[in-house]
Amino acid sequence: SLGSKDNLPGMARFGIVTDSAIGLSNVELHKITRLVKADHSRALELWQSGIREARILAAFTANPQVLTLDEARRWAEDCNSWEVVDTVADLFIAARFERELIPEFAADEREFVRRIAFAMIATAAVHLKKEPDATLLAWLPLIEQHSGDDRNFVKKAVNWALRQIGKRNAACHGPALALAKKLAESEKRAARWTGKDAVRELSNEKILARLGLA
Repeated sequence: SLGSKDNLPGMARFGIVTDSAIGLSNVELHKITRLVKADHSRALELWQSGIREARILAAFTANPQVLTLDEARRWAEDCNSWEVVDTVADLFIAARFERELIPEFAADEREFVRRIAFAMIATAAVHLKKEPDATLLAWLPLIEQHSGDDRNFVKKAVNWALRQIGKRNAACHGPALALAKKLAESEKRAARWTGKDAVRELSNEKILARLGLA
């Protein structure tokens, strides 16, 4: 009842798949999440509906302590939109599935499954504050390996992951910037774009000041 078909064209302009959408904004979905709280069984049922908003709500209200790897893999197979991918990536990091799923999903040739891997890296760089920096830096070779994937939703996630590692702290900044500069000189167009864009952000005076590098 809260949905509006009038919102669908705007969603589509942002690359959101609207075939199964009812036009409910994420603001409204967050309000619903606060009202209904977590319920893992319900989340699994919501996901099975195939409806865009139901799947986002499923990711918001699933219990990361109960979620299984098999459930995460099944959800990944169903993803057909960057927005749903980025939402489940948050859940998979909360469930602490990064060691198993990041290399597995990065190796998967499907565009949205591979995007999950790099969305998870970006999320981990921000939210896993107690994780040793070495864990994040160990993903830089994976970023380099897939930096040549020129599919839009993979390319942007690879770039996002590199930038988030670089912005994590001063210790991560140097290695991430070094990789960005290397990619900026790549013969591969996607890698070159990722590198140049990451160099631009990681060299930003405000970022350097926040990291104590100015």
